[in-house]
Amino acid sequence: MYFHVQRLINDIEADEPDPAAANALQEGLGGQFGEMRTMMQYLFQSMNFRGPAGKPYRDLIQGIGTEEISHVELIGTTISRLLDGSPRYNGEKTDPLDTPGAGGATPLNLALDQGNIHHYLVAAQGALPVDSAGNPWSGSYVYNSGNLVLDLLYNLMLEATGRLQKCRIYEMTNNKTARSTIAYLIVRDQAHENGYAKALESLGVNWNTLLPIPKTNAERFPEVKKLTDLGLQSKQYTFDLAAQSEAGRIFQGMSPSKDGTNLVADEQAPQGVPSTIAEERFEEFSPGLDADLLALIQASAEIEMAEVSQTYGPVAPTS
Repeated sequence: MYFHVQRLINDIEADEPDPAAANALQEGLGGQFGEMRTMMQYLFQSMNFRGPAGKPYRDLIQGIGTEEISHVELIGTTISRLLDGSPRYNGEKTDPLDTPGAGGATPLNLALDQGNIHHYLVAAQGALPVDSAGNPWSGSYVYNSGNLVLDLLYNLMLEATGRLQKCRIYEMTNNKTARSTIAYLIVRDQAHENGYAKALESLGVNWNTLLPIPKTNAERFPEVKKLTDLGLQSKQYTFDLAAQSEAGRIFQGMSPSKDGTNLVADEQAPQGVPSTIAEERFEEFSPGLDADLLALIQASAEIEMAEVSQTYGPVAPTS
């Protein structure tokens, strides 16, 4: 089972919209080496895992796969915020929809020459399950050989390639919204590299000084250095409510990145940050609830809302 906490795993810094940066981030979401790929690959590997003696390896893969679900949410939300209207459009909801906004800017003219026009035509200024070229995400990306060593090798390659691409995306934009998410994912990809490398070391593979891939000077990326100073590259979460994960048997000892840190897996999940819902974009012709429907839903919610247990188990009975 998976449980959802209505918090983002990392804060998204506010900045101006940037549709070009949003499209670059689509590669990190729906590309061959993006977050949708890592999420699906690790979850399928863990679901198909065989061999009770290998439980610590299954738990490591499953824990990282569960974290990747939150990365999909984080990067998708970031893309949506980067598409949240034109910086020059300051129209009001009372303006005629066929009239340009204040300053003479047409509401959605950015869609014609920046980023992916499908973000506006199809997705109402939101993320799509595609890469930066608009190609749909494919289940054929998922690698699940059934051989533990092969899967771990492939997973390490996947994390290293994803980290390489995110380092490139970081240098494509100085947008604070984009960089806050990119930097977090660069650091967490390194943590996952460390986890898979440590698992391979336990199976006789010596990585020596290969990691991290790519080798970057964190001081060049201030947002990354801020996180590595906190040791986030050497931490892995269990996402296990029942304290049954054995991933900590693998994710321990000196980091394979040779950065002087020790690997730790003693936390269930990060605290996260509040998750908020964006305002409607009326120029997208995607209205939400009118006043009458909103009032009806609110009245129904007050009648039907049930108290739900804060831990897993049956829903508490209502009076």
